[in-house]
Amino acid sequence: MDVSTDSLRQHLIDPEFCARCNSCEEACRRNAILHDASNYAVDPALCAQCGDCMSACSTGAIDNWRVVPGTAAYSVEQQLAWQRLPDALSADPSLAGAALDAAPEATAFLKPRRPASAAPAAVNRYGRESPARLTIYRNERLTLPADGAEVRHIVLECDADSFPVREGQSVGIVPPGLDAAGRPHHVRLYSVASAHDGEIAGSPTFALTVKRVLQDHQGVPVRGVCSNFLCDLPAGAPVRVSGPVGETFLMPEEPGAPLLMICTGTGIAPMRAMLQRRLRLSDARREDLMLFYGGRTPQELPYLQELAAISPALLDCNIAYSRLAGHPKRYVQDLLIERASDVARMIVERCATIFLCGLKSMEHGVRDALTEALATTAGGWPALEGELIAAGRYHVEVY
Repeated sequence: MDVSTDSLRQHLIDPEFCARCNSCEEACRRNAILHDASNYAVDPALCAQCGDCMSACSTGAIDNWRVVPGTAAYSVEQQLAWQRLPDALSADPSLAGAALDAAPEATAFLKPRRPASAAPAAVNRYGRESPARLTIYRNERLTLPADGAEVRHIVLECDADSFPVREGQSVGIVPPGLDAAGRPHHVRLYSVASAHDGEIAGSPTFALTVKRVLQDHQGVPVRGVCSNFLCDLPAGAPVRVSGPVGETFLMPEEPGAPLLMICTGTGIAPMRAMLQRRLRLSDARREDLMLFYGGRTPQELPYLQELAAISPALLDCNIAYSRLAGHPKRYVQDLLIERASDVARMIVERCATIFLCGLKSMEHGVRDALTEALATTAGGWPALEGELIAAGRYHVEVY
């Protein structure tokens, strides 16, 4: 089917791989993206195909296009009821992303790119309807229940050939059962927290860092469907897994590539994977690896003891606590400003690749801190940010 005045290239969101993180809806300036309790949809009457939403998506679910008759675009109501995308009406291989080339604002759109030396990653090999069936290898508590939540370290055993994952990717957990509307529960994404050669080096295993909320701020018990299902599974239990997802938040592979890692809470997961890989390669040096990590208290930070065991000669580790008794509140952005000259040197002179992962509320503060740290750089952070994205050196995953 050719694209003509009688047809429409429609922008759609794949419900199988959507993480329901709301990033695309927040990024859309035309309010063309909306959601209900089950799915996200793009209103064809409002979508200008400008690409604003594309860089916000970490799963690739947003990058889907279908050519349909101009009078028969998929409605918002149809999209919200989908469990999978309809088959394409056209076999034209140029459809994916083609709408962006014709979009009036495409020149301002910067789609995230993987680092130049990063190895290509397998993506979306398994979906919700046809997941891989893996096994729990180990399930252990990382943090004691505090502020109504706990974090667990969960290792899955798989076939490395059929379910390959790389540092920086995520996988989806498919919980059993149906929701109140009688539909399958949503897939929940978790970042891989181990090197691609296994949580146990050389084994077909990988780790996840899973936080589950046990009660709300009023002390009322909370039972999140996917996190509680996963955290309660014993060793040997089967689990259905989709993915892997993510083809840009990947570590560079050249020896000694400088990494600037900024994260909060469970956002440490992909950073742990990258550090584990570099340590195994005997390729870790303080001047190449800089980590800024923040949380409320030491008791709530996953992998804190593991990080403390890494020699300062191998990792420049900076940790901020925002609720430490007897101390002022400090956030990762405060540490970035305190180390402004070192951060600027890492980015400009050392050509570091930057990875930012954690709570969405941190992103604005980190950008402000980088703006201050790079104020004397030609063009400052705003100009440099665009250059880094285009070069595959700036990566953001917030939730």
